Amino acid sequence: MIKNKLDLDNISTKQMIGLMALAYAFSFLVRMIWVWHFKDTSAFYWNNQLMINTNDGYFFASGVQQAIEGLHSSNPRVFGLFDYGVIFFTTLLIKFTPMSLETAVLYMPSIISSLVVIPIILIARLYNKTLWGFFAALLGSITWSYYNRTMTGYYDTDMFSAMAPMFILYFLIKNTMDLKIRTALYASLCIIIYPFLYDQGQAIVYAMGVLYSFYMIIFHRHDKETYISLILIFLALIPLGFLGIVKPYNYFVSIILVIIAYLFLINRSKILELKQLMIISGVVFAIFLIFGDIFGLIISKVMSYTIKGTEDGVLHFYAVNQTVREAGQIPFETFANRTSGSIWGVILALIGYIVLVIKHRAFILALPLIGIGVFSLWGGLRFTVYAVPIAAMSVVYLFWFISERFINDKKVQIVFVAIATVGMIYPNITHIIGYKVPTVLNKSEVQDLVKLDKIASDKDYTLTWWDYGYPIWFYSDTSTLIDGGKHNNDNFIISTILFSNSPQQVANLSRLAVETYVDSNYSVVANLLFRDKNPNHLLKDLKKPDFKLPKKTRDIYLYMPYKMMRIFPTVGVFGNLNLKTGHKKRNIVFYSTHIAKQNGSQVMFANGIIFDMARGILKMGKQMQKVYKFDVVAFQPNGKSIKQSELKHIDGNYAVVFLKSYGIFVIMDRKTYESAYVQMFMLDNYDKNLFELVVSSPYSKIFKVKK
Repeated sequence: MIKNKLDLDNISTKQMIGLMALAYAFSFLVRMIWVWHFKDTSAFYWNNQLMINTNDGYFFASGVQQAIEGLHSSNPRVFGLFDYGVIFFTTLLIKFTPMSLETAVLYMPSIISSLVVIPIILIARLYNKTLWGFFAALLGSITWSYYNRTMTGYYDTDMFSAMAPMFILYFLIKNTMDLKIRTALYASLCIIIYPFLYDQGQAIVYAMGVLYSFYMIIFHRHDKETYISLILIFLALIPLGFLGIVKPYNYFVSIILVIIAYLFLINRSKILELKQLMIISGVVFAIFLIFGDIFGLIISKVMSYTIKGTEDGVLHFYAVNQTVREAGQIPFETFANRTSGSIWGVILALIGYIVLVIKHRAFILALPLIGIGVFSLWGGLRFTVYAVPIAAMSVVYLFWFISERFINDKKVQIVFVAIATVGMIYPNITHIIGYKVPTVLNKSEVQDLVKLDKIASDKDYTLTWWDYGYPIWFYSDTSTLIDGGKHNNDNFIISTILFSNSPQQVANLSRLAVETYVDSNYSVVANLLFRDKNPNHLLKDLKKPDFKLPKKTRDIYLYMPYKMMRIFPTVGVFGNLNLKTGHKKRNIVFYSTHIAKQNGSQVMFANGIIFDMARGILKMGKQMQKVYKFDVVAFQPNGKSIKQSELKHIDGNYAVVFLKSYGIFVIMDRKTYESAYVQMFMLDNYDKNLFELVVSSPYSKIFKVKK
């Protein structure tokens, strides 16, 4: 009985495992709050399961579909079983458990991300403070940013983003303490596997490896084990692409290489002199620096998240990063909330980290994780997640440090730390309860894509904005020109199609773009079409009925969802450019609003614009603008629409469309009113010689291109 009691100074391995299980259960159950929120929302269910809540999740889910069901054989953008760890482990979960695909992708983030509690507790145990790790695990596993990117339904590689580096950190710190070569081997294997789990974090692992090498040379330079460990770590860090070894074989080759090196060095460690080991480690480090392109990688990562404006070159295409919210600058308050739950929380965490490094210098190895978190102030929201576990450990350590200085009773110390930790957890739980992010699509939207799946073949293409690319793969088994990971210069093509006022140009450009893309082995189409031609001349020629098109090899569909209305002005930015100069062609006006109040024929909208329906005049601030047309559209459940159109002023520069079914008004300039999206989706106007409406509902319309 006595052995089973919790000795605060000497927690057994069995008790530690129990604490890990308890922390894991807490993390998982907190992530069930989202499920509880929407358990009765039938619109969020498909195949008797809640759908996921991140667009990118459908990229990996499509890979799982390919591995399990053999779908997407003609889609060049769907990756396989060994390309991404999330695809690999999800496939295993489905094959060896009763879980369906929909259930596995829904709960995989919660299952994997909650494992972060293990390295947090293990690191604390290195310092004989297992309870410190336990309380830090409770906080770190559900803190704002980490929760947002690993919640139930957030099916993405982010589930590994902070969890996997914490295992690397554990073995690196442990190695600084025990100097065992086996520990360095474990760290090396974790480093090799990390890109398979989360390929975007390679720069962080590089930084941790380099910092580890400096630390070991400064504090343990006279130990043979130091240089043997460094050889293993540097071998693990070297990318094997320079040898022509590509994924997934590079992971296996690296693992074999490191294990062979480990066995060789273990057997020869007594024969090799310290100086020889220093030279070998130096050579391996040089190879890593040269072929790892460490500085180039870090600089390119920084530049990719701070680039602004148009991309310079022979032609000027709009840079996509500045339109992505998570890649923009964030205020300190946002950084603080996402890292620790509050401003005071992050300040205490920063103080705690300083104290932690002073008391336990090996924690300097966590500096890259803290640094990338701070970089989020410039780089965007996504980077805060890396700092969360270290911030949690730091702030709880500060509580522990204070309790040991001012409280003599051990049990009272634990109570103090527990209460303080609850105080840190509270704002994060409050955030989680209020964070009711919806699923990417609702049931009706999925039904539209499934209808397309029944019509189209897997070699066909569906053209739409990149936000909807991955869900289209998953539900309709067709390919796309742009998607969530391939939103490059081809954004110009899709933007041009959606904003074109020429049905002929829409049809011709759709056919030309897809056939060129396939024929060129999936190159960037915009570069091929416009690089050696005058873009303005080609776009003008595409409006001609007799434009010579490539041979038709597959069907092409245009997907126009209602949801695109929210981002339609942003969509227009990419095509509203003179590619020769980089200057925008015109000012796009597109306001979606609703009635705030009405006085007779005068309507005041929520955005402050006043519309005199009788006179056909818009009052926009101090300006009075004539309305060209005022349309009233009502969508029917069967997808058909009833439209009333009234010409107000033939010389008007604006148009107003009242979408009665949604209760919203859309105010736009005349050229935007004439665009393909407005005419075909909102007003049901399309050239039946060029397009066939194959799917229609209040949520989306899908047209087949006949040319």
